[in-house]
Amino acid sequence: MERQTLVSPSLLSADFGNLKQDLEMINRSEADWLHLDVMDGVFVPNISFGFPVIKAVKKICHKTLDTHFMIVKPERYIDTAAKAGVDIMTVHQEATLHLNRVVQQIHDAGMKAGVALNPSTPVSSLEDIIADVDLVLLMSVNPGFGGQKFIENTIKKVHRLVRLIDENQSKALIEVDGGVNNKTAPRLVAAGVNVLVSGSYVFKAEKPEEIIRGLKELGVRR
Repeated sequence: MERQTLVSPSLLSADFGNLKQDLEMINRSEADWLHLDVMDGVFVPNISFGFPVIKAVKKICHKTLDTHFMIVKPERYIDTAAKAGVDIMTVHQEATLHLNRVVQQIHDAGMKAGVALNPSTPVSSLEDIIADVDLVLLMSVNPGFGGQKFIENTIKKVHRLVRLIDENQSKALIEVDGGVNNKTAPRLVAAGVNVLVSGSYVFKAEKPEEIIRGLKELGVRR
């Protein structure tokens, strides 16, 4: 069966001096989503952008806003995220004490709920919530900075997550972020990944729309 691969280019690698131009490229492209990384300088050692940028992006970008909150206590911003135009709100399992409640609050606010895992966090930590989430984001680099080297163990982790999803009859999509390029993407899709996040590989390319199309064509037969 042909399985569609979704592509979510990461805004963090865009040219913020020409952001509108890059967003118009995303609109023209075959990208399904746009990945936005919100960092607070506490949960991760970097600060990116916040809600004013998300609101501005929403006005220009026609794609689903796939927003990854790398912040402590993300539950403080659920309503604000919904009002800013976020479609998918992904929070870290490591960043909140009451994950079930947060997932429910995200759904109640009208958004899809995702849960992200750092490279060292096992997929077994999601055993009791996997049936309730729409998305699991596996970080294949340590979060906080772009351009890092892909962590090889991610492939095994994807296989474990596929089994967990199947065993619990979950409808969660598997997304991977970090070091996704022409070498790692085919392996990830073959392992069972549904959504590819790619930053510098897309935005630093001479022909980014062709790169996106190439990632889209990685649908595999299962």
